Amino acid sequence: MHTGSALSRRRFLKASGLAVALPTFSSLPSLAAGSETAAAGMVGPAGQPLRLLYLYVPNGVNMAHWRPEGDGEAFTFNRSTKALERHRDSLQFVSNLENREAYIYRDGAGDHARANASFLTAARPNKSAVDVKCGISADQVVAQAFGQQTRLSSLELSCDGVRKSGACDSGYSCAYQYNLSWRDEYTPIAPESNPRAVFERLFGSGPHGQRQANFHLRQARERSVLDFVREEARLLSTDLSREDRAKLDEYLTGVRQIESRIQMTERYGAPPDPDHETPVDGVPDSYAEHMELLFDVVALAFETDQTRVCSFMLAHDGSGRSFKEIGVSDGHHDLSHHRKRADRLEKIAKIDTFYCEQFAKLLDRFAATRSSEGRSLLDDSMIVYGSGLSDGDRHNQDDLPIILAGGGGGTLSPGRHLKLETPTPMANLHLALLRRMGVQDEHFSDSTGQLPV
Repeated sequence: MHTGSALSRRRFLKASGLAVALPTFSSLPSLAAGSETAAAGMVGPAGQPLRLLYLYVPNGVNMAHWRPEGDGEAFTFNRSTKALERHRDSLQFVSNLENREAYIYRDGAGDHARANASFLTAARPNKSAVDVKCGISADQVVAQAFGQQTRLSSLELSCDGVRKSGACDSGYSCAYQYNLSWRDEYTPIAPESNPRAVFERLFGSGPHGQRQANFHLRQARERSVLDFVREEARLLSTDLSREDRAKLDEYLTGVRQIESRIQMTERYGAPPDPDHETPVDGVPDSYAEHMELLFDVVALAFETDQTRVCSFMLAHDGSGRSFKEIGVSDGHHDLSHHRKRADRLEKIAKIDTFYCEQFAKLLDRFAATRSSEGRSLLDDSMIVYGSGLSDGDRHNQDDLPIILAGGGGGTLSPGRHLKLETPTPMANLHLALLRRMGVQDEHFSDSTGQLPV
């Protein structure tokens, strides 16, 4: 692995069954970030890699406490989104977006299935527990066009368990509610919820059997992945400037801290998933900790350019998860049918606040992660945060609660509330981001143009 000055931009510390990807270092002769593929896509105007992340929250929100006051740059944060105020200059609220395909052809009950399935596809799901059909999702359009440029074409994550079959919502297949990403109109992509599995996917290499054997060896000896690449890291550091040696140490320390948190969770077991009878080993007891661990892994994957596309379903629509850590013991889905009761609306606002606080932590992590050129991961990312429902009681799929964070490599216009005058397809937002990622398609699903973000 130690090759002197003959270094490529994508660098790994390798050992048997392991490949620890590294960030870029300014003191190493390397290819300009993304310049080799600038014409192909997934890079910004200056040739820097762009990252695309979708975050899904379930069951709609209490819009009275979520919607920002005012529009344009003069907007003010509302109660539920107050935690995001420190990132004001890096985000924009977008109002009046709708997924028309999810409600115009209503097939009776089943709005949770339709909300989840249409969020990234902007397509109408077929109402069946067997004949599953929806549409390709925006993240997979990018992954299929340019995913070969990175080690992983995309990441699909969730804090829920996986369900691939059976009926979940009024005759709709569970595949609709438990998946955000669709490879094509017939094939949902199951997300991964176990932090250990995601960690091993990022740092494992070689044949499956070798990777498994290496993991079990590390587990038995209570050794870190870094123990196996320590000599490679020492040799690499001799080629680095003082600043880059500090960056390498900070990065490897971060990897070790994430691995240690995963090991701690595995050691003490896990609670039952709210929608499964048996617990999943390695899933943290705390929902917030579960999200934060996966957020950190996403940041590592983006920082080291292992992938540039990720979808993350924080919980599926219709989720009955309770939030006892913030004093809400009722199930989220039950509360969302608030019938305008003040006590239920208050609890929904607390849940909305909780989710925004977790989102703010992810933005903190992205803002603190710097490239060798001094740019933050947030500068070069496009992060869509939102729900496929607006008011959970009405089950409406118009005027969706949507936030777009990040600078998009300097192509976005954050720091404002984009209040659209008329209902606009969510597909217009997807198309605008797809074009920035290098996709040249003129349309996506029911789009009528690119959203001016």
